[in-house]
Amino acid sequence: MATATLTSPAGAPPKEDAIPRRRIFAFIAMVFGMFMAILDIQIVSASLAEIQAGLSASSDEIAWVQTAYLIAEVIMIPLSGYLSRAFSTRVFFSIAAAGFTISSVLCAMSSSINEMILWRAVQGFIGGGMIPGVFAAAFTIFPPSKRPIVSPIIGLVATLAPTIGPTVGGYLSHAFSWHWLFLVNVVPGICVSIAAWTLIDFDKPQAGLLKRFDWLGLIGMASFLGSLEYVLEEGTRLDWFESHEIVFFSFVMVAGAILFFWRALTRDDPLVDLYAFTNRNFAFGSLFSFCMGIGLYGLTYLYPVYLGRIRGYDALMIGETMFVTGLCMFLTAPIAGRLSTKLDPRVMMMIGFGGFALGTYIASAITADWDFYELLVPQILRGCSLMLCMVPINNLALGTLSPHQLKNASGLYNLTRNLGGAVGLALINTVLNTRTDLHITRLHEMVAAGRQIAEENIAALTQRFSDFGDAAQSMALALINQRAHKQALIMAFGDVFLGLTLIFGALVLMALFMSKPPKVAPAGGGGGH
Repeated sequence: MATATLTSPAGAPPKEDAIPRRRIFAFIAMVFGMFMAILDIQIVSASLAEIQAGLSASSDEIAWVQTAYLIAEVIMIPLSGYLSRAFSTRVFFSIAAAGFTISSVLCAMSSSINEMILWRAVQGFIGGGMIPGVFAAAFTIFPPSKRPIVSPIIGLVATLAPTIGPTVGGYLSHAFSWHWLFLVNVVPGICVSIAAWTLIDFDKPQAGLLKRFDWLGLIGMASFLGSLEYVLEEGTRLDWFESHEIVFFSFVMVAGAILFFWRALTRDDPLVDLYAFTNRNFAFGSLFSFCMGIGLYGLTYLYPVYLGRIRGYDALMIGETMFVTGLCMFLTAPIAGRLSTKLDPRVMMMIGFGGFALGTYIASAITADWDFYELLVPQILRGCSLMLCMVPINNLALGTLSPHQLKNASGLYNLTRNLGGAVGLALINTVLNTRTDLHITRLHEMVAAGRQIAEENIAALTQRFSDFGDAAQSMALALINQRAHKQALIMAFGDVFLGLTLIFGALVLMALFMSKPPKVAPAGGGGGH
């Protein structure tokens, strides 16, 4: 391993366990960078209404503030492995951190929605380069004996950032203004940029890669992933294939995919090396990462929608309610690290997936009266289970790959989590809409004229609105209709939670298909635990 050459003199810890302090601080700086890039997605999504009002944008336009960021980020994540090998981790990560900081300032200074969308795309593209680098660095710098400490850290950051995003976003837009959703990145961004430039020394640039850069492969990948992200993000809103835009971008996606896979599988030095998927643990780990994306981003979306639409909470109240999950993840991270040295990681994953399934199963009984205390147990189960899953998945997926595969593979691994989130949100929105329509139809049958209970309710409400004269009956019918719609939406939420329960219940069984990993005990007798 690369760390073996940089060890302390005699009397120091065994070679494999000795890590220069400089590299530890460099890793901490990279973790902060990744935290900023992931947090920025959710911190903004919680306060889109404030940005919309500030920039006088329409509801269609404001959606692009998120979509532009996600499309750009999903293109950069798999590309980052190639670029960090070409430029070196030091140069590439420093550029990414500095570029992310500058584009954050430009977002805050935007005076129109078009400017905002442009700088958000730049911010997502550049910031996306910081995310996979952390995973690659963790498994390059640290020996297996240190992974019980390192893996929970990156797992916590990757999952905590999206979870606390609504809380932080709600607080900033409440206490200051929407500009601070972006300005909050400036000071940490400058610190990360300086630290990355001065401390990172893991590898050397391979300038020859730039001369052989596969531009056709990049066009294929950008068309494929960018169109896929657009179709998933906008599909529900545009009614899927009823929309000309969705049909067009679906064709672009298929053409891009054919070009991308052809280049990736036929070139000696492709932009993205897909052969990492021949490693069974990496392939299954990526599948689990995809499903974790569905659970992580799906529930971070579902709870605020329920609390906003049904309970009438604002962004800050939603953040305060959802803070439980983040707190549980923070407290569970060190426990997950310790357990990873004692338990078979496959057993850990099964416990984690089982806990997640139990939490969503409890939430499937949701009603209009559910509040902080009713959501407490499902959120505790979600927070604890996320960490119990994330640590062993990271270790199993990336821990058995060779060092030269890590940079590329960590990009693919992170991409699967992001795509899982995009697919999950598209599925959740589609299921919410279709099941709400189904339940409304059924409820309308239940409250149809002629049914005794419906007639009694209409009569009681008409009496209540009797002061409004002739309008009393139509007001009573409108209120009954509104109640039916609300109840149908709540029932649809229950259906979505039940669907997530089935997914995570199936993952409990699928964990058995992963290969049993080698023992994590350090080779040199370094006393890992």
